[in-house]
Amino acid sequence: MIFDVMTRAWHSPEQLGFELADGIRNNARRPGGLDGTLGAHTRAIDCIGCALVHGFKSQALSAVIPHEFIADVVSRQPHRLAGIAGIDPMSPSWSEDLDHAKALGLVGVNISPSAQGFHPTHSTAMRFYDRCANENLPIFVSRPGILSPAMILEYDRPTPWDEVARSFPSLKIVLSEIGSPWIDETIALLAKHAGIYAETSGIASQSWRLYTTLLQAHEFGVLDKIFFGSGFPFGSPAAAVEAIYSLNSYALGTNLPSIPRAALRLIVERNPISTLAMKAPLAIGRSQSTATVSDRSDFGASASSPRR
Repeated sequence: MIFDVMTRAWHSPEQLGFELADGIRNNARRPGGLDGTLGAHTRAIDCIGCALVHGFKSQALSAVIPHEFIADVVSRQPHRLAGIAGIDPMSPSWSEDLDHAKALGLVGVNISPSAQGFHPTHSTAMRFYDRCANENLPIFVSRPGILSPAMILEYDRPTPWDEVARSFPSLKIVLSEIGSPWIDETIALLAKHAGIYAETSGIASQSWRLYTTLLQAHEFGVLDKIFFGSGFPFGSPAAAVEAIYSLNSYALGTNLPSIPRAALRLIVERNPISTLAMKAPLAIGRSQSTATVSDRSDFGASASSPRR
């Protein structure tokens, strides 16, 4: 079964703040911009088994995708979806926000240091991590798909998470986009800390970069710390899975090394619910709606054919 750990949905792009909304509408790669509505999300994940749906909150960007919206999305397919709360650790209400998210059944938190304007080791953020560690809530560290001038890019560097992981060794941390553009730092953190993981959104559509990144992770022995994430709507789940399964085409007829296909399959099928000890009632084995992907041709057929 395919698990997509990074998808987003919204009523309108304005929920991400007006700067990001303008960038989404003007996205040059997609005529008419990006569609993150519930209908588009439902169609996009039709080809996969289970997905995490992420909220977002940033005081700095005047952005919020409410917990209630994420909980409503999950309630429509509770056997396939689990919700991740968007929480701003710089908000005075972060503790109440966390209580509310848990009451609604959300099973993890999403933060964005660059979009929320805080260094990862800020004292207030450290108190937030302490509570997440005590309550077994994994933290997903991500950007909402695109950059805006207001974001503080240096706050996205992976290395400060070394201090966080040393301070809270039981905390589960997932770095989105494998820490891009600081991928080397992320791979070092994966090797160093048992509680740090990464996921593939953001670079899943950049085939050569994805190949070299996963090859490096394989050589460092940390490929088992990487989850599949499409980044929908900034990426397509179907295209992202196909990109992973076709990576070894770069090595065909050359002296370039390849990545064991079994290892690629484990990325696509790695279960975040069990790996991160999340409390979510998702299907753990095969889903009635989708079978395990075993090769690229099978996936192409299942992704293009309607379910019956």
